[in-house]
Amino acid sequence: MARNALARATLAAAAAVAVSVPMAGVAQAAPTHGQHKAIHRPIRRRHHALSFNQLAATYVKSLEGIPYVWGGTSKSGFDCSGLSQYVYRHFGKHIQRTADDQFLEFRPVSHAKARPGDLVFFHVDSDPNSYVYHVGVYEGGEHMVAATTSGGTVEWQSFTWAGDTVTFGTITH
Repeated sequence: MARNALARATLAAAAAVAVSVPMAGVAQAAPTHGQHKAIHRPIRRRHHALSFNQLAATYVKSLEGIPYVWGGTSKSGFDCSGLSQYVYRHFGKHIQRTADDQFLEFRPVSHAKARPGDLVFFHVDSDPNSYVYHVGVYEGGEHMVAATTSGGTVEWQSFTWAGDTVTFGTITH
């Protein structure tokens, strides 16, 4: 679960918006007892809010270990499309319930253009318009987080086992 700690640290670091630095070229009064010699003023950094995709990719990792439950749509248990729907809804995007319906709702993108937080769709064959039976939240490279199968859990995994039956979809870019 080290990824969860890293994800929390990343979110905390991204939320930082101010640091203190000495003011240059400004006359300063002599410091009183216990004060630092330099007087500080806040400098506002440009705060780049995390994108929806970054938030989704980080949040889904916090759900690792939750059991697979067929038809599950909550933290008590997820199936694959219930997990993706839950993550997207958590950040205000309401998407369809099943993997195939989610695929039809999303705009196809190439693997090269997919961003963490997009969805990975698994087709019954190499036809990219064939039925979609499984979905995961893309994490980059060859990885995703998905609710696996009966007896399994939500987990980080490679999707390379599916070969050329995988496509990617987005609703954000």
